[in-house]
Amino acid sequence: MELKGKVAWIIGASSGIGAALAQELLERGAKVAISARRLDQLNEVSAGKMLVLPADVTDPASLKEAAEKIALGLGPIDIAVISAGFWKQMSINDWQMQTFNEHMQVNLIGTSNAIATVLPDMLERRSGLIAGIASVAGYRGLPGAEAYGATKAAQINLFEALRISLAPSNVRVATICPGFVRTDLTASNTFPMPFIIDTDEAGRSICDGFENESTLIVFPKRMAILMKLAQFVPARLWASLLARNRTHGNRGRR
Repeated sequence: MELKGKVAWIIGASSGIGAALAQELLERGAKVAISARRLDQLNEVSAGKMLVLPADVTDPASLKEAAEKIALGLGPIDIAVISAGFWKQMSINDWQMQTFNEHMQVNLIGTSNAIATVLPDMLERRSGLIAGIASVAGYRGLPGAEAYGATKAAQINLFEALRISLAPSNVRVATICPGFVRTDLTASNTFPMPFIIDTDEAGRSICDGFENESTLIVFPKRMAILMKLAQFVPARLWASLLARNRTHGNRGRR
């Protein structure tokens, strides 16, 4: 896919991967619109070079309004990237239903809202790319990521099913599964984050995947290999290894 001249909408672009991706798309010649809840940060990301449209992924009406303004200001949306995400570590000692539900509302229901916003027009034009940012955390269960991992596993399944359903329509679906990236979401993590990369590298990897028309974009490569191999570990052994590591880690923090 040639990115130059394409209209790209990044939903969740006020910081992190979304912001870096917006900059990379702009540098490759795309016409970029960005949305998120935080207008001041969107303006900072845009620096006057992008169409800024505040919207909340949990509010379908705000997404619809933003999409209509993009169509009027830039043209039909060629690429829609669903980047909005929520992450908070869970604790089994104090199961937080509100935190779990917030993961579902932002990461999963928000994804559905975004798809519903852009899909009808893409189907009518028989053209377009929907790209969703999931995570390698959706490959296997990870302690502390009970809510986050569940939503990311659901997203991976959703994007795969959607890709198959849309195959006859010429509308493409790309699943993006980052490993650890230095963002506001990961800044508070106290556990090891192997092979962590900066957001600009993430933006380049995603755009390279778009240009190569990849259906699955996973990075960094070493993390991708590690998590792919983890999928072949038997369930009982996986649970035993992580439980043992968690026990040792807890002892080390006392």
